[in-house]
Amino acid sequence: MSENEVRRIRPLVVLGAAFLLAIIHQYLFFGAQPGISYPIFVTLFYVFILYYAREQRRPFSWFSYLWLAAIGLLSLTYVLFQDMFFFGFNLLVIPILILLHMTYMLGADRLSWGEGKLIVKTLEHFLPQNFRHWATAFAQLRSKQGGKIKDERKQVLIKVLIGLTISCPILLVVVSLLSSADGVFLHLVQEFPNILGNLSLGEGFVRVMWVLLFGLGFFGFVWGFVDPKDYSWNARNPALKQLNMETPELPVFRIDPVIMATILISINMVYVLFVFVQFSYLFGAWEGILPTGSTYADYARSGFFELVMVTGINFILLMLCLLPSGEGQGLLRRITRVLLYILVACSGVMLYSAFTRLSLYEEAYGYTYTRFLVHAFMIFLGLLLGLAALRIGSKKISLAKCYIVLGLVSYVVMNYICLDVIVANKNIERYVTSGKLDADYLFTLSPQAIPTLIDFSRSQNGILDNGLRREWEVSQSSEKWQSFNVSRYRAEHELKEYFKAETK
Repeated sequence: MSENEVRRIRPLVVLGAAFLLAIIHQYLFFGAQPGISYPIFVTLFYVFILYYAREQRRPFSWFSYLWLAAIGLLSLTYVLFQDMFFFGFNLLVIPILILLHMTYMLGADRLSWGEGKLIVKTLEHFLPQNFRHWATAFAQLRSKQGGKIKDERKQVLIKVLIGLTISCPILLVVVSLLSSADGVFLHLVQEFPNILGNLSLGEGFVRVMWVLLFGLGFFGFVWGFVDPKDYSWNARNPALKQLNMETPELPVFRIDPVIMATILISINMVYVLFVFVQFSYLFGAWEGILPTGSTYADYARSGFFELVMVTGINFILLMLCLLPSGEGQGLLRRITRVLLYILVACSGVMLYSAFTRLSLYEEAYGYTYTRFLVHAFMIFLGLLLGLAALRIGSKKISLAKCYIVLGLVSYVVMNYICLDVIVANKNIERYVTSGKLDADYLFTLSPQAIPTLIDFSRSQNGILDNGLRREWEVSQSSEKWQSFNVSRYRAEHELKEYFKAETK
């Protein structure tokens, strides 16, 4: 087979593989909650992309492997855990990480992974590069018709198909809106399948549209790497090329070092005074030494969000100072560094104060999932400040590199530490010491916490049995294999064994 024939046939092969992947996608996810299906599809998607765009793939580096490992571990959370916060959030995070990773690995421009341009290029491949090759897909299908149809008729047919493809999702939205606005029209739409007899616009239609749209999307995405188009400013403006004009660079935001030093001195004076006041009672709050007239609840509530917001402002200010020319030269540079270290130290004290206030609030009112997330965010912000402090002393440290790695690792860790189990255990410890327990809240946690609640109820003469029995009744429902989840399966098994032993 000649090279030209191979080039002509390859897009058809990729298009066929894309539609096969779309068929698998609708089989795995249509009408089924993501579970074991999620890592299966992520694996198939990576095989599809990396195989058909293998000529464009850059060599794997340690960061590429770390990125890939993070995506793999996050996709496995749909099998291992049932944390509803991360369950929903990962539906957004994982696709974004995959798109960024694919653009970094396969993009024509070998961007440094610390550059913001990677985000722009990812959006470019997701939208214009992708949709541009939908026409390529139709052109491949059209080319196989040979001489059966004249060129004019083929062009009309392709245009009609494109129009129908674009119209279908619009029609779905319009029909839904009109049905909500008019009861008679809704009745007509509901009766329409009966009018057509065996024809149905229900599940079958949705599945077909699912396969069509995702198939074109998968093909357009991979072919955007194989046959990319230059969307640079010069490529869109031939007049600039004729004038030999280069694309103007975006202005770099810089702050005069003297102005920055003045700002830091003014702010640090206030922060040092605040820290001095905080030390007068910060470490004594645990023994009951509080500001005059304050209760634990008042102390825990007062200023918590303000402290976190001020720390965030300090972090932004710190980033601005670390911009090129932000520190100045010579003596001014050394002074600025000292001021930045003071800013980091004061921010650390503020974070610790906010952390302490929240811990006191939890002791008084109980532990919740949201409060633990806030704890984790404060720890993460503290780590960011620590890295920024290292960057103050050494320009060799790449903050972009450190922050991306820290962000990926931290997010994966948060997915795997089982926050629901931690919250359940902390509330149980609080019950042992104070006798206070919010049982209703415990049953809002994910199935991961069920084994812990069973053990606690067994040790406390069935204190949670009523709630556990409700959970058992709700859990006894068959689900599709695509939705299999280890945490949910273990919870159902533990509940079954617990109440089986109770009835004996």
